[in-house]
Parts: sequence; structure tokens; C-alpha cells
Amino acid sequence: MPVELTLRRAAEEVERGDLASVLRARQRLVGLVTSYPDRLDLRDRLAEVYRVLGDTAQAGRWSYLADRRDEAETAAFERAYRTPEARLASLNWVSGEATTETARIRLTALQGAVSEQVRAELAVADDRDSSWTTNILVLLGLIFVLLCFVVGLVTLVTWAYRGIAG
Repeated sequence: MPVELTLRRAAEEVERGDLASVLRARQRLVGLVTSYPDRLDLRDRLAEVYRVLGDTAQAGRWSYLADRRDEAETAAFERAYRTPEARLASLNWVSGEATTETARIRLTALQGAVSEQVRAELAVADDRDSSWTTNILVLLGLIFVLLCFVVGLVTLVTWAYRGIAG
């Protein structure tokens, strides 16, 4: 079904106002956004449907890249998707270049925040992995395993010698 026809049907369903029709409109628009993820106008229409449904977090999600957005919806979206990585993934942005300057700025900022988050997580992991306590415990564990191996080998050789000599 062509995009414009799908948009028209979705608009008619929203105008009907009953829950079943609005949910059908939502499904139509989700399909369009999935098929055309770089079309910001489709994202705006989907945000409008979520406003009708009273889902501020999803309205904020789909209007996140828009030139004009509601700060309460944006805050609800950021509470629902707590990390920059979760926010970026939830936007389902697969295209490389955004079509508006606002969307480019917001995507770049979000991608930068994801990079910072990953760097911070790696720094914490590096600090934990290189602590002296951890290294000493690992070394003691290796010595214990090696000692058990040597005792087992000596015991095996002793039994074998007694079996041959006996």
C-alpha cells in the first residue's frame, strides 16, 4: 500500500477516536516507520498517535528528533530508556544521515553520549581487572591448582611404582 494511502487511512482511524481504530492507526504507522526509518514526518505522525493513546514516553521517543518537541515527553522517554545506548537503540535509526539539522545535532549528541558511556564502562572494567587483590587471588589460585596437580602426579607415580615392585 502506498505511503500516502496508509497515512490517510491512519488519519481516518485516529479521527474515529475509538481505541481499536487508534491502535490500528498505530500499527500502520509503526509499519511505515519500520519501512522508512529516515522519514521524520512519519515519526511525528506516530508520536501524535501515542499522544492520543496517552503514552508520553513513546510520544517522546518518536518526536525525539523533531524540530519541535514537548520537554515532558522527552523527559518521559529518557526515564523509560535510562541510558544513551538504550535511547539510541530505541530510535531505530538505521540511516546514516538525518534530513534536518536538528535531527543531525540530536543524533550526534546521542551517539557521543553512547561513546562516553562505553568508555566509562570500559574504564571501570579495566580498573577492576587490574587490581592487585584480584591479581594476587588469581596467582594463589593458579599455585593451588599446580600444587594439586603435582601431588596427584606424585601419588600416581608412587602407586605405579608400588604396583611394579610389589
